[in-house]
Amino acid sequence: MGPLTKYNGGMLRVFIFSALISAAHGQLVDDFAPPRGTCCLAGAAQNLANQLQDWNQLGRYHADNVKLRAEPVPAGRVVFMGDSITDGWKLAEQFPGKPYVNRGISGQTTAQMLNRIFQDVIDLQPAALVIFAGTNDIARNNGPQTLEMIEENIQAMTELAKLHGIKVVLCSVMPISDYVPNRLQSKGRPPTDILKLNVWIKDYSARSGSVFADFYGVTVDEKGWLKEGFSNDGLHPNEKGYALMVPAVSGAIGLALR
Repeated sequence: MGPLTKYNGGMLRVFIFSALISAAHGQLVDDFAPPRGTCCLAGAAQNLANQLQDWNQLGRYHADNVKLRAEPVPAGRVVFMGDSITDGWKLAEQFPGKPYVNRGISGQTTAQMLNRIFQDVIDLQPAALVIFAGTNDIARNNGPQTLEMIEENIQAMTELAKLHGIKVVLCSVMPISDYVPNRLQSKGRPPTDILKLNVWIKDYSARSGSVFADFYGVTVDEKGWLKEGFSNDGLHPNEKGYALMVPAVSGAIGLALR
């Protein structure tokens, strides 16, 4: 290979790299105002590497799970599997005296939850499992997905739980709203997609012998939005929002454990 060939090959690589960068940003800008970076690239790179090593966040509850498995299993233990809405739910306060275990992780999709189902649910030997998931799949937190892919993840979690003698409560995805200024949730979570998934969840609950908890029905207003004043960002319920959800899931758990 001659010098000219090497030069041309190098230029080709530079051209391809430049094209990728151009495609990522879309167009030139008049003013240079890039996003603010972190102080230390090495630290940021290490943080990303750490996250990639535990993409499903199996380490989040590992120590707690070890501790729970070493203790006697209380009657009526229920595990709540979900995303940030579950993660932020203060179960001990809103269900006093109940042996409920929170295994929600902010930002997660059904694929990640399915990967955690043994460590965070089955190995804890609960009497019932509450699955409250899907909004982050719709929002493409881990890339685009079809409706069928989300459904199959929920179905897989349900079937695995039932195989191990665990009753299942399937929860509808909550509505979102654009009531909060500068927080237009409908851009990332189209209400029509939420409705499509909820129709399937309700139908599958009946077909699979699971119990359906209708969080959508108790939190939606006449416009199809998450009730105004029951969320601070149009997505996550505040204390008033959680208060609406408690009776719905309590009734469903009671029915499942009969």
